[in-house]
Formats: sequence, C-alpha cells, structure tokens
Amino acid sequence: MELKEQLEALSAKLEGKSKEEVKSAIETFEGEVKELVGGIATEMKDELKKIQDQADAIDAKLQEKEVKKVESGDFIKNAIIGSGEKLTKARTGTSVDVEIKAVANMNTSNLSGDEPRDYNYDIVAFPSQKVNVSDLVGSVNIGGGTYTYTREVGQEGGIAAQVEGSDKSQIDYDFQTVDVPTDFIAGFARYSKKMRNNLSYIASAVPALLRRDYFKSENSIFNAILEADATASTEVITGQNKPQMLMNEIAKLEDADYEANGIVVRPLDYMDMLKAAKDDLESAVTYEGGVLRVAGLQVMKATWLSANKYFVGDWSRVNKINTEGLSLEFSDVEGSNFVKNNITARIESQTALAVERPEALIFGDFTAV
Repeated sequence: MELKEQLEALSAKLEGKSKEEVKSAIETFEGEVKELVGGIATEMKDELKKIQDQADAIDAKLQEKEVKKVESGDFIKNAIIGSGEKLTKARTGTSVDVEIKAVANMNTSNLSGDEPRDYNYDIVAFPSQKVNVSDLVGSVNIGGGTYTYTREVGQEGGIAAQVEGSDKSQIDYDFQTVDVPTDFIAGFARYSKKMRNNLSYIASAVPALLRRDYFKSENSIFNAILEADATASTEVITGQNKPQMLMNEIAKLEDADYEANGIVVRPLDYMDMLKAAKDDLESAVTYEGGVLRVAGLQVMKATWLSANKYFVGDWSRVNKINTEGLSLEFSDVEGSNFVKNNITARIESQTALAVERPEALIFGDFTAV
C-alpha cells in the first residue's frame, strides 16, 4: 500500500511540469523503488534461511529416531533400509507401505561342497598278536643256511662206587647231530608313488603293517614246529581243573631236572582260570599287576596257539635260528616299478626254529579225558 500511495503522489506532483522535469522525477523515483525492493529481498532471504534451519533440525531428530528403531531388530532394520526412499517421502506427508519379508534359518544345506573335517592320520589298524614265539625263545645267528647241533640221546653204563681190586665202571655216551635248515619267511606290498605323495600317512603305515603280518606268519609256522617236536602230555581234565593240570606239568619238568619258566595258553583258557574257584589253590594261583601265575610261573596269552591247547616248558631249550634277521627294504626299480611309478616294500627273514630238547617242552590239551 505504501508504494501505491507514493505513485499517486508522484503523478499529482508531475502535473504541469516540463518534459525534462518529469523524466528526472521518474528516474529519482525508480532508484528509490529499486532500493526498497532490494531491502525487501534481503529481509525475505534471511527469513527463508531461518525456516530452512528449523527444517534441518527437525530432519535430524527424525533420523535419530529411525536409528533407534533399527537397533530393535534386524528384520525392522532391513525393512527401513530397503524403504529409505519411501520414508523420505513420508516426511513430506506421502503415505507409504513398508514390506517386512520372512527370512529362513540357515543350516548345513546352505553350504555347497564338502564340510571342513578334522583328520586322524594314524591308521586304525588290526592289532598285533599278544606274544610272539620269538619273545619266548633264545636266538642264534649263523653264517650259512643250516644250523647243526649235537644232542645227547643216551648212554650205557654209569658212574658207580669202585669195589677194591675191580675195574671202574665205564660209561658209553650216545649223541645225535640234528640239522635245522633255515628258509625265508617273506612277503611284499606294492603301492604307487602317487599314493606315497598324496596319501603319505597311509604309505608310512605299510612298514608297521608288514611287521605285524610277518610275525603272525612266523608264529603260525613256529607253532606247527613246537606242536610236532614237543613232548605230548598225558594229563587229563577228568577229576581236576586247568591250574591243577598245569601244576602237574611243571612237576614233570622239574622231576626231569628242567626249569620250567613259562606257560602259554589261549586267552579263553587264561580267563577261565581266573573265573574258576581256587579253593585250596589260593596260594598256587595268583593274579597281581595284571599277571596270572600258576605255581609262580607266568601264564601268557597266545592267539597263535590251537584252541584248548597249552605249552609248559623250559623255553631256554628252544632257539630261533637266523641266517638273515628280519629286514624291510623298498625298491622303485623292482619288476616294472620304474615305468609304472610303483614302489615295492619287502619284508623277510631267513630263519628256522630248533626245539633242541623236546622233553623240555610239554604240549597238552585242556579237553583231554
């Protein structure tokens, strides 16, 4: 209204004025108007800035509230983040729909391929036998292929008191030479170089497996020799139990001046003696520190022994004869190994068993009646 009134006053003032006076008055008036408009514009700009600052403060508070809501749950967070553009419009008054999607629980099916594993690099192998024949007997090394020993087999005459004036007693001894030829007990395994390189823990187990199986074979061969050469028992189970049978065998050996130093039975018979009522055998059958003894002699468990059989003996009179001791060798040029990239592992021994005094070893049967 103030500008309109100024224009009306200017119009009245210019009546009757010359052209130059009118032009000058108008130019003066235009300058005043521009000054007035500039002042108004600056004032409006300041007011608009104040309004913008207030809007920014409100926007910051809204964002702070949104962050707190996001912290209340992942599913709300995902929904808000995914709908950020819509929420911005919502602050201007626009209606929006926020969609919260259901999320499935993860399980092992979310992984493609094999799951991580922890490997045991020790082979879970079959067990070795509890005792070997070579653990019980002596050992003799020879340079050739045959072991020959001389065994006393009898005599005629004897030592006697001399009758004055008569001839002394004469003794005639008889001897026998016994030949024990040695032979190879051997075997081999062949595997590829790739197996050695890719599965080294399996290849490295081969030597132990070969030694185990070598002794199983040696025990079986030596057991056949022991059964054939030992003295057959005359004991029967009728009227007595197993410990009593064994004690009678010990007595027979000692009556023949041999020193019994070990009993070998199958594990089943070993446990059967533990379960049997001791009665008056309390002092003769003992079990201490995991060792079963009958009349002071250790009882050993051997799975190479035939079922229900036993040995009671002076094992110092039995020897293992070795031309070549046990050896384990490897070759990548044996046979076609070189062209096929294979390795041969060979185990062997040239050996034999000598039961030098057959009567020093008794072979019996717990089922004899």
